[in-house]
Amino acid sequence: MVYHIVAVPYPGRGHVNPMMNLCKSLLISSRNQILITFVVTQEWQTLINKNTNHAHADSIRICTFPNVLPSEEVRGNDFPGFYEAVMTKMEEPFEAVIDEINGNVNVDLIIADTELLWARAVATRRLLPLALLWTASASVFSMFLHHQLFLENHSFGNGEKRVDYIPGVSPLRISDLPSIFHDKNGKVLQLYLQCISKVQYAKYLLFNSIYEIEPNAIDTLKSKYSFPLYTIGPLIPFYEATNNEHINYMQWLDSQPKGSVLYISLGSYLSISKEQMEELVVGLCDSGVRFLMVYRGPNKTLLSQNSNSGLFVPWCDQLRVLSHNSIGGFLSHCGWNSVLEAMFCGVPVLTFPISIDQVPNSKQIVEDLKVGVKMKERLGTNNKENDVVMRKEIARIVKGFMDFESREGRELRERANKVREVCRNTIVEGGSSLQNLNAFLEDILQSN
Repeated sequence: MVYHIVAVPYPGRGHVNPMMNLCKSLLISSRNQILITFVVTQEWQTLINKNTNHAHADSIRICTFPNVLPSEEVRGNDFPGFYEAVMTKMEEPFEAVIDEINGNVNVDLIIADTELLWARAVATRRLLPLALLWTASASVFSMFLHHQLFLENHSFGNGEKRVDYIPGVSPLRISDLPSIFHDKNGKVLQLYLQCISKVQYAKYLLFNSIYEIEPNAIDTLKSKYSFPLYTIGPLIPFYEATNNEHINYMQWLDSQPKGSVLYISLGSYLSISKEQMEELVVGLCDSGVRFLMVYRGPNKTLLSQNSNSGLFVPWCDQLRVLSHNSIGGFLSHCGWNSVLEAMFCGVPVLTFPISIDQVPNSKQIVEDLKVGVKMKERLGTNNKENDVVMRKEIARIVKGFMDFESREGRELRERANKVREVCRNTIVEGGSSLQNLNAFLEDILQSN
């Protein structure tokens, strides 16, 4: 009998993609012993259909229900409102999908994003086991889990004060904590903490992380929960075909010297100000460094005036780009999926965090793993979080970061290559992530 899993991600690209990659990995490892129904809001159907290749089309069925807000523009203008809508408006239509599915084939397990507050209630009412997927780092999970320790030990005034009491997390500054920690009464923070509090009621907890990258945080979390915790990252599409298909930007990369190009992407959702974007584009061009930039902004004049030094694209296959031998660095917002892809490809990161977990991810890249440089911190200690980094400083920092001949540049790339080997060794036979994935599969199939 085929084991049937219903997977439901939080409706954001940084959550939908790793959930889909988890489902594909489970199908590959299970050798056709499972069937997956992937449930998303309607806005994600096109993306999912594009990314679900024919090899998995028969085993991953897509179900949709209406969006929680009418447009992405509304989401961008009111993220707290969108986040609350996810927590309050998705439960009823998702449960209706479960009932409809159960009318045709029994559901054996729900895998839900940890940031879906209602997942436990649905699983409990339907008498179904629940696995939760945490798509950020284990270190950030521990920060939220131990948020009360922070409240007991610190005020919010001095961003330079050290925080050295979060279990499993190396010492950091208050300013390196998730940005929503600084909004003490914020709606989003309170909902995050509620989601974390529900984890104890799950049957399994899955992490899009790598044990060898975060051993202290993961060991700490394993000691906190009585149920199995599996690290199964990186949940990126490393098993997909990688031919270039005559894509313009790939042809452009083919024509560039090895390690000479800086790739820039600041994420798919949260963005920087119009002023900061202009400073960034002009600064990149003034640096003299070759670059490939994902740019979705409206200012086409800005691009036309600054198109001689690099290539601007509205979208690209990020993992394919980072894998190209002409890429020598990645200017990133430090979303966790981007961090994992950079580590997997051995590409150093110039960090430009914008919000939430991207801030501690930046610290982890630069101070713990030592495979990156903080752009903002190069400007001095008096700069506030929201200060604009000016074009002159951007040009200087980018030029230095992409200098392969300097001792700092060589050491940075040597460490990035070592992290690359660690990441790749976890997904081969005997690797920790593949072993954990197979252990999770064996556990759920035997419990059926």
